[in-house]
Amino acid sequence: MSVSLALLLLGVLTSLTAPRLLARADWVEREPVVALWVWQCVVAAVLVSFALSMTFSAAAAWQAVRGQVFAPAPRAVVDAYALSTDGGPWSAVLAVVLAAGGLWSGAMLGREIGLARARRRQRRADLLVRAPRLPGEEAAGGRLVVLEGERPDAWLLPGATPRLVVTTAALRRLKGRQLDALLAHEQGHARARHDWLRHCSGALAAGFPGIPVFAAFREEMHRLVELAADDVASRRFGRLTIALALVELNEERGVFGPAAGGPAAGLSRRVDRLLTAAPRLAPAHRLRLTATAALVPAVPVVVALFPGLTALG
Repeated sequence: MSVSLALLLLGVLTSLTAPRLLARADWVEREPVVALWVWQCVVAAVLVSFALSMTFSAAAAWQAVRGQVFAPAPRAVVDAYALSTDGGPWSAVLAVVLAAGGLWSGAMLGREIGLARARRRQRRADLLVRAPRLPGEEAAGGRLVVLEGERPDAWLLPGATPRLVVTTAALRRLKGRQLDALLAHEQGHARARHDWLRHCSGALAAGFPGIPVFAAFREEMHRLVELAADDVASRRFGRLTIALALVELNEERGVFGPAAGGPAAGLSRRVDRLLTAAPRLAPAHRLRLTATAALVPAVPVVVALFPGLTALG
């Protein structure tokens, strides 16, 4: 039980401290791709901690589970965990609670994916109504679809062949290479599979609304994937081009005024970030951050293996 409690406390401590540390970091907006990786490693460490805590709690509570988990282990390793004399009924309770949390997370992820697919089918159906295929036109179509509309708008329709949908009002406002920059932005989302990050973060936040780390994970995923896609477009067409494209698309919505809040304020900050053009971190610094983040999910594994390795040593 002591190992399972240590893993549980490690997961709780990570979920409380990591979001605060990342919120104070001054490099997150300069390196959104690295920040995305760090966030994924933090959440993975929390989930691994809870999963290992569940495993050791179940092994302490039930002999059948213990026999499966420690089947190939020497007797000295089994004795090092003191499973037969540790925990009592609380081990079973903790194992059941954590297992229920894992099942609930899977159910929420399935629900999130199902809702996303339903929305995608509805948007495709609406697209066929507003832009029907002409006689003889191939079903696959091109990667760009133009809709008649008085409101400037553009969005990516994900799928096996992602398509960028643009209204005629947006085409009238976008000048020069701004449309190409907007297309590169949306292609950045598609290539990096940002929709999966949104689904996973949304499932965790919806499944466990009382856990701050999962709520922060969802908010940061939605923010950072946009910054990462902005950088993809800016590297090809320049920061000014994609910034002007964002302004042209959203200027009439009042998102750049002093009273703008919520997502509108986020869009204004994206434009400011593109125009200020803060320098990126040095490659060595990015490598250190990436490597350090990759080690975070290994910490609960080391904690779980430490008693057994000590017994073998």
